[in-house]
Amino acid sequence: MKVKIPRSVDRFFNIVLGALAMLIVALVSAFLTMRLAIHGREVKVPTLTGLTLFEASQKTSSLGLSLNLENRFYSANVPPGRVLAQSPAPGATVRREWAVRVTESLGIQQVAIPSLLGQSERTATINIRRVALEPGVIAHTPSPGASGVVIAQTPNPNAAGVDRPRVSILLSDPAESAAPTAYVMPSLAGLSLATASARVAAIGLHIASMEDLNLSAPTTPANPPAATTPPPTAEPVAHTGTIIAQTPAVGHRVVKGDAVHITLTD
Repeated sequence: MKVKIPRSVDRFFNIVLGALAMLIVALVSAFLTMRLAIHGREVKVPTLTGLTLFEASQKTSSLGLSLNLENRFYSANVPPGRVLAQSPAPGATVRREWAVRVTESLGIQQVAIPSLLGQSERTATINIRRVALEPGVIAHTPSPGASGVVIAQTPNPNAAGVDRPRVSILLSDPAESAAPTAYVMPSLAGLSLATASARVAAIGLHIASMEDLNLSAPTTPANPPAATTPPPTAEPVAHTGTIIAQTPAVGHRVVKGDAVHITLTD
């Protein structure tokens, strides 16, 4: 028995198949258009080595590329004013408006490197530019003697075989004073005055004042020593108690010459 498909269902399937065909055609067209758009904006980098900067600029511009002068080097093989090297390399595929970086040849080194030692930064910079050289890195380092003068340079004075026209200098800064040695404040609790004095004197401290709770008022050791001179380890025998409090507190950072304050009791 043959089943007859209604004409409405048949028409529906025809519409669906037609829509799918149109969708496939649209996707293929979009893919091809995108591919052409992408690859249509790509170019191959031309060979620029040996050209003048003007010629290299014209050649890159004609392909929709830009030219950037990145470095200048001396060369015994390439005449001055011509392209010595380039990046990307010739034949590389790049997008339009890509920047091609080039290095210009300065020809054979004919400039003598001046001596800048002992000069100020300003004077050295002027002398570098005066002979058509370029200032390079300017660094600083602590050094004894006058501050702000050139103590070293690269390349050295009258150097030959220099690759680039840049001269870097090293300037002197005031010598940094050595920081005092730091210690951790020890505990003096329970010690006698003599023992505590010996302990703090070992790390360059001194007992500047003390409060004896057995007396009516705080006292200060007779003839207290200067801040930089440790006191004698023996103190007046009148103070015979033990230490119950101290300043600086245990564990605090102290340096040589710091004063210590203590409290005594029986």
